[in-house]
Amino acid sequence: MQTLEATAVAPAVDLGEPGPIGRELLDHQSRTESNARTYPRRLPIAIGEASGSYITDVDGRRYIDFLTGAGVLALGHNHPDLITAVQGQLTKLTHGLDMPTPVREEFKRRQLGMLPESMRDSMKMHFCGPTGADGVEAAIKLCKKATGRGNVIAFQGSYHGSTHAAMSLTSETAPKTGLTNLLPGVHFAPYGYCHRCPLSLTPDTCVTNCAEFLANTLNDTHGGIQKPAAIIMELVQGEGGSIPAPVPFVRRIAELAKSLDIPLIVDEVQTGCGRTGTWFSFEQYGIEPDVIVASKGLSGMGLPVSVIMYHERLDVWTPGSHIGTFRGNNLAFASANAYLDVLARDNLLAHVRERSAQLMAGLRQIQIDTTLVSDVRGRGLMLGMEMSGRGTAGASEVASRFQREALRRGLIVEIGGREDCVVRLLPALNVPAETVDEALAVMRDAARAVQDDLTGAVA
Repeated sequence: MQTLEATAVAPAVDLGEPGPIGRELLDHQSRTESNARTYPRRLPIAIGEASGSYITDVDGRRYIDFLTGAGVLALGHNHPDLITAVQGQLTKLTHGLDMPTPVREEFKRRQLGMLPESMRDSMKMHFCGPTGADGVEAAIKLCKKATGRGNVIAFQGSYHGSTHAAMSLTSETAPKTGLTNLLPGVHFAPYGYCHRCPLSLTPDTCVTNCAEFLANTLNDTHGGIQKPAAIIMELVQGEGGSIPAPVPFVRRIAELAKSLDIPLIVDEVQTGCGRTGTWFSFEQYGIEPDVIVASKGLSGMGLPVSVIMYHERLDVWTPGSHIGTFRGNNLAFASANAYLDVLARDNLLAHVRERSAQLMAGLRQIQIDTTLVSDVRGRGLMLGMEMSGRGTAGASEVASRFQREALRRGLIVEIGGREDCVVRLLPALNVPAETVDEALAVMRDAARAVQDDLTGAVA
């Protein structure tokens, strides 16, 4: 390990605190909005306008956006091709319930066409309410109805949403405090998080042991869990800390599900739509899930749309089994179709992989040059740095300090994971190489500032 040679440079203009107009808006929000709001607490920014990978606040100050609406802005802010598509649809039809329209049928055809060829002819689509959580709810209901069973297997570290059933499937305990009678029959299995092995094994021995633990439990006549209706998993845990599941772990889970005739749901709400460098993350694992949940990045620009795609053998829905008024967002369908045009024209998935390599190299250099980072990981442009404690400052405080120093220098990043100790990066999928270099320079300087400050505190 080396130490950073350069001295941290204080920002010429401190962007970590709002300007006068922003302060007024944030204060008004605090007085009038629910205490459940989250992002403005750590990122006190009142947004005026945005373009591409940049946000300008109401006081005219510019930030690099590596949060992008928690990943919904696949092509960044206000992509002109998507805006043109939405404007063209706006005068035709905006909302059509679940009635067929040309733009809806094109959306459905093209989204099913993005599946691996071996899956396309056997999958059906269900349009959900406009959130990923509603897609998760639909997937669970479908599998329960199709199998006649009630239990569901989720994983430690999971996040599937904050509605009633989705929160029941989410492993974090804090949001559940004070809530009773959540969805029964949910069991949490260990996830392949080798940096903090849930079974306390070393990395060279733990790759498939988490999966074998679940296999042994479900195959054991005294395992304590009746055969479940579904297994639901994220292939990169987002809120859990940007944790990519090891390939052997995922393949063993998929093999187990198939052998026991348990539908496998892959939650692609955050990982899907190109975020990990393939259209869906499961493509990188060589598996074929029974149900896929997609939402966040589908429209490419944050217009809400949510779907599940599932094997036709599961289609036991009866009319009205899972409905919602906002299943017919034709503006989102138009934007999604334009997004696929841009994806193909600009070879976007290759770009994601290239920018991922660029970012990973830069983050690993920060890990080498400081004592702050214990792990760098992720897939595509869904990346994270897990921070280490230093002196009396725990890992959570180090991550918070890093986020604050990055914001002061004009870079928006999120933190999450256990103890909120993971710095999470979700840039636009078309982020230019130059912007990545700019962001890495900010992160290097932020790391210097945090390390210098903590070194002084230890001394």
